[in-house]
Amino acid sequence: MRMNWSGSVRGAVALALVGSFGLQASAQQVGAGPDALQGATPAQLAGIAKDNSRHFGDDPEDGGPLATDLSAKLTTAAVAKAMRKVADWQLARSEPYFDRIWTWSVLYSGFMAASDSLGDAKYRDAMERMGKRYDWQLRSHLPDADDESVGQTYLELSLLKKDPAMMTPTKTELDALLEAPRVAKNPGPARPIVWWWCDALFMGPPTWARMYAATGDRKYITYLDEEFAKTSDLLYDKTDHLYARDITYLTKTEKNGKRMYWSRGEGWVMGGLVRTLQYLPKDDPARAKYETQLKEMAAAVSALQGPDGLWRAGMLDPQSYAVAEVSGSALMAYGLAWGVNEGLLDAKVYRPVIEKVWAGMLKHVYADGRLGGIQQTGAEPAPFRPTASYTYGVGGFLLAGSEIRRMAAGHPTAHKGKR
Repeated sequence: MRMNWSGSVRGAVALALVGSFGLQASAQQVGAGPDALQGATPAQLAGIAKDNSRHFGDDPEDGGPLATDLSAKLTTAAVAKAMRKVADWQLARSEPYFDRIWTWSVLYSGFMAASDSLGDAKYRDAMERMGKRYDWQLRSHLPDADDESVGQTYLELSLLKKDPAMMTPTKTELDALLEAPRVAKNPGPARPIVWWWCDALFMGPPTWARMYAATGDRKYITYLDEEFAKTSDLLYDKTDHLYARDITYLTKTEKNGKRMYWSRGEGWVMGGLVRTLQYLPKDDPARAKYETQLKEMAAAVSALQGPDGLWRAGMLDPQSYAVAEVSGSALMAYGLAWGVNEGLLDAKVYRPVIEKVWAGMLKHVYADGRLGGIQQTGAEPAPFRPTASYTYGVGGFLLAGSEIRRMAAGHPTAHKGKR
């Protein structure tokens, strides 16, 4: 089955539809309007076109009507219905194009979480088909964090199926990295460390933590802790409790003069902290630092939440970005909900934040299951259409849904990890 991704990068869409909560979902509510791509540079427009051509997703001028059959109530049934609607739409359209690049591996993590949460093997079976297609190999030799990220899915399947063949190629590559000099894959002044960009904290450390879980060998945790500390020391602002995207963003500012913090970047880190903590040994000396950082970031991002429950691409300059950004919002919701479920975050403080973000995200689900409001790949805030839907954002949504559903159920013990 071939996807019908239109991929146009001109024009915009204005919507005036009946929403899913008995309210009118106007064009303003979903961030639509004639100026959605106004101000986009030629390079940004070219980036959208490239993402579309690589089947990461698309941004049609008209995404059709918004969903009217979803409820924002935090019940297990209501959350499950939203998860299935989005997951089924994505799976049907994307499986012919599965790849090992990070944009896909984040989706795979979401599919694995959805299978666990919903008790439905359909999504996990698709992941096993993907792994077999690639003989369980990573995307490159001596991989950087992005190319390590698909190993998270391989390792989760290996742990579940008790099949070491699913993890052996990843182990071979991580062991080679342990023997290699610890330098960035493409070193330079802007890349002084291995995990030199904050996104890497979602892609790399969870893979190393899962390899520890699969082998019991603490050398993988030692590497993880040492490299994570370097990234944190370089990019984490101890006052703002937010991450710069990389060293070149330490001094970049928004139009309003405030520091540039990218919402998806903050989401990557919060999601990465969660996915690392899931498999980290309870007695790991660095565990308290990861937990503290999650708490600090939770407080910081919650204070910046928009009235619609979502965050704009630029955390400190929301007025400059017309469309709410769903991928960053989803990943932050994932971190918040996991923190509540694990008792690290106060439910009285954070459950209202989580309820607002979930309700806000559902207003970006279309009748056919498309999840809109997802910025194209990049390194910083940029314009995008409200219809824009890309694989990694769906992955973030499914991860968030899995933890929100667990919260709705009274946060019973999760399926995965060493808790």
